[in-house]
Amino acid sequence: MSFNLRSAILANVSGNSESEIEATITEAIQSGEEKMLPGLGVLFEVYWSNASTDQKNEVISQITSGLQR
Repeated sequence: MSFNLRSAILANVSGNSESEIEATITEAIQSGEEKMLPGLGVLFEVYWSNASTDQKNEVISQITSGLQR
């Protein structure tokens, strides 16, 4: 039996409002549970796939800056 985690995560959040997506992200980060990391990764993949080059560069800059603290 094959289970596609990416598809399951996308199905779970599909149709959610902006506030629901924000709550999902906030909860995942605040909980600190590693089981939430794949979901955040899928959401980041969605963002990245739809981001402009400028948006991608800004995210890279913010992540790099955050890692240097």
